[in-house]
Amino acid sequence: MKKSVLFGTMVTAAAVAQPWTPLFNGKNLDGWRRCNGEARYTVENGEIVGRTVDGSPNSFLCTDREFGDFVFEAEVKVDPRLNSGFQIRSHRYAQATEVRTYNRGWRTRTHEAGRVHGYQVEIASEASNASGGIYDEGRRGWLDNVHCGAFKDNQWNAYRIEARGVSVKTWVNGVACADMVDPVDLSGFIALQVHAYKGPHPAEVRWRNLRIQDLGRSSWKPVDVARWKLDGGGRVERVDGAWRLTQVAAEKPKRGLLLSDREYADFTMRLKYKITRGNSGVFYRVGDVNQRGDLGYEIEVDPTRDLGGFQEPGKRGWILHGKPEDFTANYRPNDWNEMTIHAQGGRHVIHVNGLKTAEFKNDPGRTAGRIALQLNGREDLEVFYKDIEMLEAAK
Repeated sequence: MKKSVLFGTMVTAAAVAQPWTPLFNGKNLDGWRRCNGEARYTVENGEIVGRTVDGSPNSFLCTDREFGDFVFEAEVKVDPRLNSGFQIRSHRYAQATEVRTYNRGWRTRTHEAGRVHGYQVEIASEASNASGGIYDEGRRGWLDNVHCGAFKDNQWNAYRIEARGVSVKTWVNGVACADMVDPVDLSGFIALQVHAYKGPHPAEVRWRNLRIQDLGRSSWKPVDVARWKLDGGGRVERVDGAWRLTQVAAEKPKRGLLLSDREYADFTMRLKYKITRGNSGVFYRVGDVNQRGDLGYEIEVDPTRDLGGFQEPGKRGWILHGKPEDFTANYRPNDWNEMTIHAQGGRHVIHVNGLKTAEFKNDPGRTAGRIALQLNGREDLEVFYKDIEMLEAAK
């Protein structure tokens, strides 16, 4: 039998280079609007200038347009006393919103309606060595806190940002900085930040030569789970738009796997799950289910522990247990939880409810195989899965 291995979900935009489009006309701020704060944005000598105003919170100059996948380049020069950033794929809260932010521990904050939130590529002083890192403004906090040492004070610095699917990469002055995988936002506006500032004199940040290659938008496509087949014990049924998987331990059933109808190599998948009792898992790159050690990888689905834990059943076993504090802060008991799995070659990145629970960059395990939902028969099981989707690259 000829096997079909699905590639393509991680293929980047069309090989033909897209044209560059200026984001700033060098004359005025047409196509931009101020969001939040009172910082003053003006145009001087073909540059956008942002100046602080005492008492103002963070301010943002936002594009009217939204972008999905793109390559963005710009130059920036900032007063070393001031922090700034390029917002990408960003949004504004429609209403007052409570978020959980990690900063030396989890804390809850409420942001007002209209507050800008989203990925921020850091612009900071040479001493801070934070430039080029990625911070989730108004939401989760640091996502990729790199220290690439490329930024220079009191001179123009060249930034390049590439956003393709769940991948965001940054460069500062030609030096590679962040290499982030995050599934939360696939599109949004671009913005220029003037950070809140207190000082004897206003501080300023200048931007010039802003341009973009618009690569289209990646999108989520549903998977036809009705084509998947159950191997082993347990019961699978369709209930209110979800797939209900059950096992009864007293019947001493075989472990069950609801197996995909095709193999996948590189992919990004997301799904929602709700587990009321027992233990389950999402398997991928599964080989021969009858061969111990050929089951690929498993991401733990458990209502009591190991949020997004990562293992290789029958071979290395547990590779990474979930952190108890992450489980307490982020798991939604008796409710829907969202999991995203990104597998590209030896790189694996797992998120649950927007929290990155595991990342490995050069793992030596299997490189292709089927996807499966586990029916673990060691205890009574009831788990629901729905909204199983694959990310399709921009065309």
